[in-house]
Amino acid sequence: MKLALFTVSLEVGGAERVLVTLANRFAALGHTVQVVLMKPQGELRKELCPEVRIVDLNTYRAVRTVLPLARYLRRERPDALLSTLSQPNLVAILARRLARVPTRVVVREANTPTHEFGAAVKPKDRIVPALIAPMYRQADAIVAVSRGVQHDLLRLTGLPESRIPCIYNPVITERLLRLREEPIQHPWFEAGAPPVVLAVGRLTPQKDYPTLLRAFAKARQRCPARLLILGEGELHADLWRLVQALGLTDAVAMPGYEPNPFAYMSRARVFVLSSRYEGLPNALIQAMACGCPVISTDCPSGPREILDGGRYGALAPVGDVDALADAIVRGLDGQLPTAPDEWLQQFEEGHIVGQYLRVLEG
Repeated sequence: MKLALFTVSLEVGGAERVLVTLANRFAALGHTVQVVLMKPQGELRKELCPEVRIVDLNTYRAVRTVLPLARYLRRERPDALLSTLSQPNLVAILARRLARVPTRVVVREANTPTHEFGAAVKPKDRIVPALIAPMYRQADAIVAVSRGVQHDLLRLTGLPESRIPCIYNPVITERLLRLREEPIQHPWFEAGAPPVVLAVGRLTPQKDYPTLLRAFAKARQRCPARLLILGEGELHADLWRLVQALGLTDAVAMPGYEPNPFAYMSRARVFVLSSRYEGLPNALIQAMACGCPVISTDCPSGPREILDGGRYGALAPVGDVDALADAIVRGLDGQLPTAPDEWLQQFEEGHIVGQYLRVLEG
């Protein structure tokens, strides 16, 4: 097939990494693949294989992208267009309508829309759930990345479940399995050093790092440990002020973006996800694939599914500092179970790509 994959940019993020993984695998299977972007920026561009062509629309904003994307569809006429993230999804549906081409449009929803946009500050974001209901019905299929996202979309759209298949993210890749074995040069992982609690993700309100920092401060009173947060974002300064206020400057590090977090996951004592909401948190699955015991908030949606209701890691209520601190202590004490390989197979790249191709083929 001739396939187009569309999103905002290839800046580092879970949805963007999934798009890169799918594009490379589709190309390896012999399909013609183009990645269409609103913005030309992105650290992940260099991870696309040479067979994947990048099309930069240079439009930057969703409202400015509809006509250029429609012109692209009329010119290139891909068999299918896979879009990811809510606003690009709406753009893709409108563009296909304007282009009047037979391209099959499949939109991938990476978060629970009612949670992602329910507390949005910008008016343009608050109206997205209201637009999703009528607009998503015009897509040929809607991929939900977890059962929680699927249930949210079923409520919003009123569509039958057959129109909204649940397909997990292709998180466990050959690249991950290779990179987790690479050495790291960090003094915190030297022999005899205190154990490391690890978190990976953008420094945004969604990830609720203030709760993690307060929970770590309580856990550290009971067990010696250090906290390493890998990621960049607009809250870096605010979070570091909280680190100082909690007296943790010698025990917390936030070094920014790390291109290979998997090597850290394979060596950390415990991995923690403190999010307020998610779709299907890739980092949680990645840590499990690296053999690291995991803790997560029981947020909507994904963690409960990934951990099989707490069978393969600890779940704590969202925003509950004491419960998260207790879970961290159990993790530091080696009391958390890890997931067997047969459970993790459902998140493997080879297993997922075939499911996507069947939806794109219709």
